[in-house]
Amino acid sequence: MSSDVQPTASGSKATFKVWRGDAGGGSLVPYTTEVSEGMVVLDAIHQIQAEQANDLAVRWNCKAGKCGSCSAEVNGKPKLMCMARLSDLELDEPVTVEPMRAFPLVRDLVTDVSWNFRVKKTIKPFSPRAPDAPDGTWRMAQSDVDRVQEFRKCIECFLCQDVCHVVRDHQMQEEFIGPRFLVYAAALEMHPLDTADRVEDLRQAHGIGYCNITKCCTSVCPENITITDNAIIPLKERVVDDFYDPLGRLFKIYSRRTRGE
Repeated sequence: MSSDVQPTASGSKATFKVWRGDAGGGSLVPYTTEVSEGMVVLDAIHQIQAEQANDLAVRWNCKAGKCGSCSAEVNGKPKLMCMARLSDLELDEPVTVEPMRAFPLVRDLVTDVSWNFRVKKTIKPFSPRAPDAPDGTWRMAQSDVDRVQEFRKCIECFLCQDVCHVVRDHQMQEEFIGPRFLVYAAALEMHPLDTADRVEDLRQAHGIGYCNITKCCTSVCPENITITDNAIIPLKERVVDDFYDPLGRLFKIYSRRTRGE
């Protein structure tokens, strides 16, 4: 057994290398703490914070995998710390806990994710068609409702944004909105009541063409949203149909002329 894991009267000990620092620099600092059955990484971080590093900065809220606050990188993989069980990790080696790398560092495990909220404001809002029943309600096919229901599960943990190479490695935040907001756009664009046209924005301002569908965003989603196949690819198809299909372009021009636009 490695010296990093030592039996105790109540369980065992494990070492966590936690990033400490700010935008000016920092390093991984090792902390050894007692662990027990059922613990998650966030439990260990809280224990370290309480017993050894009272000034350790960490963002969290619900500890139930629903608020998306405790996003970090555990052993180099984007995860919710509250959902990363110690029983799934190799505790005979130090566990590294680092902040998300795609966003500016504030301090320790806390990053500035405000860019995401600014991006959300650039997407055309929900614009419903007029009610189609005398009582002011709408009629929709259940299949159309089901299609977008998956996208509503997003908890905005931004792990998909963190793992996306366009945002993380190439820092193209000004040209690309990232997978989270392509899901958000899909939820609006595919809604059976919505009338807004976001296809031109997806092609230009939102930079959907930069996504090369590696499915890394899908693989880290804690809500198991099929981001790539169910949201991004259908949106890409809409862009191709509207702007790169010759017959589609002719039909669109003809339709505008017949409407007098």
